[in-house]
Amino acid sequence: MSLHLRPATHADLPAILALLAKETVPVGRETDPADPCYAAAFDAIDRDPNQMLVAAELDGAVIGTLQLTFIPGLSFRGAWRGQIEAVRIAEPLRGQGLGAAMIDWAVDQCRARGCYMVQLTSNLARPDAHRFYERLGWVKSHAGFKLRLRGD
Repeated sequence: MSLHLRPATHADLPAILALLAKETVPVGRETDPADPCYAAAFDAIDRDPNQMLVAAELDGAVIGTLQLTFIPGLSFRGAWRGQIEAVRIAEPLRGQGLGAAMIDWAVDQCRARGCYMVQLTSNLARPDAHRFYERLGWVKSHAGFKLRLRGD
């Protein structure tokens, strides 16, 4: 049983959307992999050298995902930041160290890109995820705010 992390492909979209649908608030929001909006979003991510959608495979099956964004900035003397988003792992496989391995891998990718820091956000409705990040040494240091621009 070996975890393999790699850039996602179009073929991974159904599995990734299924992972997101189980826990994205509201639950079930991501549902139809045939909806062309997902292929368009995948293409935009895939074209951007500062974005990486990741598939986590175990024994040939996609069991996890995350998205990495590399953000240039002026703070910290022009430092880059890594942003980790949409971290999901199949529920039956939690507690086996796979999620921690995914986060470690993502942090290593950020180091390799010369990032000064790595940050992530997690929905307040996911307290188990918050405990997971805290166990890995992440610190709740900022409050996040969002402004919805569309109703869908």
